[in-house]
Amino acid sequence: MEYIIKKDTDGHVTRWVCRGLNDCEKWLNDHMTYGFYIDAKLVGGLIFHDCRPYHDIWWTVFSTDKRWCNRRMLRKMFGLVFEQMKCRKINLLVDTDNAASVHFVEKLGFKKEGIWRCCRENGKNCYLYGMLKDECQWI
Repeated sequence: MEYIIKKDTDGHVTRWVCRGLNDCEKWLNDHMTYGFYIDAKLVGGLIFHDCRPYHDIWWTVFSTDKRWCNRRMLRKMFGLVFEQMKCRKINLLVDTDNAASVHFVEKLGFKKEGIWRCCRENGKNCYLYGMLKDECQWI
């Protein structure tokens, strides 16, 4: 199997992530996206947005295959945020009814910081998660 991480230069991966989440195209501003490919098939995307260098950044993630997330990818993505962009914190939202994603982000080391009520366009609630640089096991 061939794993490739590629920066989205034409917006294809960003649109794919937003369609998969049925969200984000309306509110997404200045951003950077990476696509994760297995055998040339797009299986995951990570959007970096609302970056405040030396402070924090938001992540929006979508995947269709659990294998998109491997140690190499984690080291690269966390290193990009904490080492190159010099951010102190990563924030992300997870729908409160998405048990698999809750388990996944907690296993990565994100801490639950609260609930955003009626956060999504469809009225769903989300958990707010954060990870500080000194909590990250991936760099």
